[in-house]
Amino acid sequence: MSEDPAINELATKLVAELNEKKKAVATAESCTGGWLAKALTDVPGSSGCFGYGIVSYSNGAKESILGVRNRTLAEHGSVSEPVVREMAEGTLRLSGADISVAVSGVAGPDGGSDEKPVGTVWFSWAMRGPRGISIDTVLQRFEGNRESIRMQSVLHGLKGVRARLPT
Repeated sequence: MSEDPAINELATKLVAELNEKKKAVATAESCTGGWLAKALTDVPGSSGCFGYGIVSYSNGAKESILGVRNRTLAEHGSVSEPVVREMAEGTLRLSGADISVAVSGVAGPDGGSDEKPVGTVWFSWAMRGPRGISIDTVLQRFEGNRESIRMQSVLHGLKGVRARLPT
């Protein structure tokens, strides 16, 4: 299990809700390096709702696995709204899940810029619905060290999935 009790508690509730609603989730992760997938699969019963977790740390992986367009990466950079949108949509299509979450950010301690300082993290959730796929995106700016930024990103990503489940 994750060393963070808040992540464990949230992942446990989310897995129970996904299984109850017979919904599947998939993840596309960059700065969290698979931590979202780990948090979910640490929960007994997660095999009923989780089938895919993709760590697309490099731009090449984002392109070749998830179908993120080279032009999107070149124009906006990997930590951007257009890239996480394409990551989430690509994961949803690849996995066949009902909802996907994608995350890409600058966890630090290096790699930040004036435009995208350390703690800048983009999220996207793609959902299948009666009228096709809908996509939500959110920008967060987290404070703290690398571990803290990554932990906050995992919590935010899981909360976002939970908030977007059908009632």
